[in-house]
Amino acid sequence: MMSDNKAHGGQPDDTPALRQLYADFKSNHLDPLWTQTGNLMPRHPMPRAVPHVWKWSQLYALARQSGSLVPVGRGGERRAIGLANPGLGGVAYVSPTLWCAIQYLGPHETAPEHRHSQNAFRFVVEGEGVWTVVNGDPVHMSRGDFLLTPGWCFHGHQNVRDTPMAWLDGLDIPFSYTNDVGFFEVGKDGLSDDSTPDVSRSERLWCHPGLRPVSGPRSMVASPIGAYRWVHTDRALAAQLELEDEGHPGVLEPGHAAIRYTNPTTGGDVMPTIRAEFHRLRAGTATAPRREVGSSVFQVFEGRGAVVLGDATHKLEKGDIFVVPSWVSWSLQAETGFDLFRFSDAPIMERLHFDRTEVVERG
Repeated sequence: MMSDNKAHGGQPDDTPALRQLYADFKSNHLDPLWTQTGNLMPRHPMPRAVPHVWKWSQLYALARQSGSLVPVGRGGERRAIGLANPGLGGVAYVSPTLWCAIQYLGPHETAPEHRHSQNAFRFVVEGEGVWTVVNGDPVHMSRGDFLLTPGWCFHGHQNVRDTPMAWLDGLDIPFSYTNDVGFFEVGKDGLSDDSTPDVSRSERLWCHPGLRPVSGPRSMVASPIGAYRWVHTDRALAAQLELEDEGHPGVLEPGHAAIRYTNPTTGGDVMPTIRAEFHRLRAGTATAPRREVGSSVFQVFEGRGAVVLGDATHKLEKGDIFVVPSWVSWSLQAETGFDLFRFSDAPIMERLHFDRTEVVERG
């Protein structure tokens, strides 16, 4: 004969004694596993974060409006507008592990120096005229550049031109906040070095292909390179597609070139919690649908196309940003030549051995 528990799907009968037991659990800050197993251990990831697209035209207009209303300085520190995933209850997190924002700096403004435990980067989709100063090293920011601010490095920004500039910020703030590892410290009210060199000291030391200084550390947790310049990214992507034309290997899949930014002291990711890549698709290319454990954020750098997120197709153009939550299927479609910057929490997932990828092979 079937037991009562089995007849009720493993749940006990609702009795006054059971209700009193649950009340006693609650008063003692206890929560029985048998009432929540489905939520704690789903058959596959069930993210609260949802796929979402932010249009650059709207983001930039709002950033420009904030520039006329919100000052930069101590207190707010940065005029940065966080992208809040609609599935995460109103917090300014683009995913459970990643933070993404548009930062806007007006003409001749200076964002004062500070430092924090969280790892950060900047990616420039348009504009010129800002230098970010990282641990005293001024680094020029220009279109297509990927710039690092590893955790606990003092940094500030200055705009030396008569025009504003906006860029993409990425950090691991949600991961840091959830795990209570964050520290913050203010620095100089201005900048430790307000010079504007064309090339930073870190680039002069580290950015020579296939070469590294013997004087440099054997390995570093984060890359010592302050800026990964667009000219090198563009050249590397173009070379992959040229090799494909010649019948040689190199592309990720047909018509799809991709590079990963790396730490020259380890060969691994640029920072311990964030992976950064750049992808280029030929016009007419469609990538194979895939899903991955962990979350990713993309920004369109150039061109027009679309992203398929789950069952929904979203048109994209220059500057648009979208998030792919964990285990959500995604693929790209290029209407024209299509360039996209991508960052993700892959180093966290891989280090903890939670990483998993499923690709739908082409027929």
